[in-house]
Amino acid sequence: MISRSSARAHATRAHILEAALRELGRDPECSLGDIAGAAGVARRTIYGHFTGRAALVQGLASDAGEAIRRVSAATRAPTPDAVTALARFILALWPVGDRFRTLLGLARHDLGPDAIDALLRPARETVSGILAQGQRQGFFHTAVPPGPLNRALEAQMLALLECVNSGLWQDDGTAAATAALIAAGVGRDSAAAAVHHLRPSG
Repeated sequence: MISRSSARAHATRAHILEAALRELGRDPECSLGDIAGAAGVARRTIYGHFTGRAALVQGLASDAGEAIRRVSAATRAPTPDAVTALARFILALWPVGDRFRTLLGLARHDLGPDAIDALLRPARETVSGILAQGQRQGFFHTAVPPGPLNRALEAQMLALLECVNSGLWQDDGTAAATAALIAAGVGRDSAAAAVHHLRPSG
């Protein structure tokens, strides 16, 4: 059973991280004082949960990683149709990417390549499996093996999230999932129909 003090500490930590997402998205160079002000807490309260900026960003990355693992686990069950499986995964993952897209601008400086690889590994493993299945079934093109094709689709999704971050584009995941299917080798109309089947309009 979680004690009342532990529950309060957890809620405060979550509140600080929520404020950090907003403030770092507004200004990647913002200070811990700015984040404390946005969270409505004293700066020493932040230090009670995080040793500094790097630890705070790592906290955001840990939450993002846990969300990615949940999506990957929830979509891990085999699906006979790889096109549907890929569309479903992208639609489920997009809200996570959208929520934590602030990390895109912080990743290289604050996290480093090893942390980024660990963060994305569950999604990479899931997508690589789906792509291999789709290539065997003849749904996806075979000009590029599943691993490199997976990285290409990942780069495309991250680029789209960057466009959302900079205000160039808005999406609920529908267009991103359709674009991923097309990039994997599915025809435009078939890709749109597969995504529409999972997320009908209206």
